[in-house]
Amino acid sequence: MTASPARLEPRWPAMLALLAVGGLRLALPESLSAGPAWLLIVVTAALFIPAAWARYRHHDLLNQILGYVVSSIVTLDMIWSLGLLVAALPTHKQSPQDLLRSAAALWIANILVFASWYWRLDAGGPRARELRGVHTDGAFLFPQMTLDLRAKREMGEQCWSPGFVDYLFLAFNTSTAFSPTDCPVLSRWAKVLMMIQALISFATVALLAARAVNIL
Repeated sequence: MTASPARLEPRWPAMLALLAVGGLRLALPESLSAGPAWLLIVVTAALFIPAAWARYRHHDLLNQILGYVVSSIVTLDMIWSLGLLVAALPTHKQSPQDLLRSAAALWIANILVFASWYWRLDAGGPRARELRGVHTDGAFLFPQMTLDLRAKREMGEQCWSPGFVDYLFLAFNTSTAFSPTDCPVLSRWAKVLMMIQALISFATVALLAARAVNIL
């Protein structure tokens, strides 16, 4: 069953999220960035052009591959910057203000990056969810998936499928509460990703930000 055009999932929120990660990189000191501060946002924007073309031409596999490439580049850049920030702590070369600003930027980037991965990987990805039309199975058990048919009809959710905001909310909860708050995690790959995200969030908030506050 092919999803109707009205139910097609917009891709621009996920694109904006990764572009925002590139923008957050501008808040980092040069010593904590791999290359020029503007490089990530330029590379991300450049890769979105062929990805958008592939989506428009219905080259789903190419669009999916390019999406994985963009997300991987942004993820590796974030982890690299986090490693540089942790390594810079004992040297005391960064000012407390730079540490706080960098920790905040990386914490937000962590949310956006993993929200993008959950959105991109769950139930085969956004295109597969579009083709199914109704989301009934995936790595996360969203509350809408637990409703009976009558409740779904009354709420107008017969063709409900998660969008990027749903995965952004999941990623935000993982970084703040270190656990999902509204939906159980079913797949092992999702559990592994959530553990990595929570670990990065803990390192950023508990170690880096606390260290910066202590030396103000």
